[in-house]
Amino acid sequence: MKALDIAATAVNAGLYAVLGVIFYYIFPLTAPGIGTVRFWPPVIVPAVLAALFGPWVGGVGAMLGIFVSDMFIHGNPILSLMAGVTSNFAGFFLVGYLSKKTIDWKMPMVAFGVINVLLIAVTEMVLVPGGLLSTVEGLVFSVVIVATYVILIFIAVSSGKWRSYEMGCMVGLLVGAAIIGLMVPVFSLFFIVPGQTLLAPLSVSAGLWYLVWTFSTEIPFMIILGPPILEACYKAFPSLKPSRKE
Repeated sequence: MKALDIAATAVNAGLYAVLGVIFYYIFPLTAPGIGTVRFWPPVIVPAVLAALFGPWVGGVGAMLGIFVSDMFIHGNPILSLMAGVTSNFAGFFLVGYLSKKTIDWKMPMVAFGVINVLLIAVTEMVLVPGGLLSTVEGLVFSVVIVATYVILIFIAVSSGKWRSYEMGCMVGLLVGAAIIGLMVPVFSLFFIVPGQTLLAPLSVSAGLWYLVWTFSTEIPFMIILGPPILEACYKAFPSLKPSRKE
């Protein structure tokens, strides 16, 4: 990594950790019903820096930042290493990698549509009947998923400028959310989940809820706030404009 990348990684990690801790103590929201996984708008920080400086800055900065914030918030390094560090590194590495690519957007859009239908099906056919979500909560999350996809289509069709970034956010966050949905229940098989006093293994449905919660509460911030923030950065520092590769 170049000196600029090292500095950007440090800024990424520091901002992500500090803003994450501040935000959590102001709005200590977690996945309804089972807790643990936080409402996390600070994801916009590594998303933007990944797009500006590339995958390593995005991934390494995010994993360091989430680990530091986890130690302040729940203090369990094993859970952080299993779920937070792995999901953040993989997710924001992909955001940075795909943001630098020229992507044929039509087929990915179809794939994202199928994935969104599956997420809604999980919400309405597994999480609501299983009692993890109320009918109203399920409807809210389904609407968020649909609205996000509509916004993504609008951006992809109306302007090619942000297609790569938006696709990177979708792929990266889906991968990151899937890792969280898998690793938190695995952690619960062997360790006590923060906030609990006894070993209480989480179900597969809980893992699916973490996936839906993480994706649907974070993707709006990434795809809506990302482009205007990036545009401002490009105007201030023209040298940061991406040179996309095939």
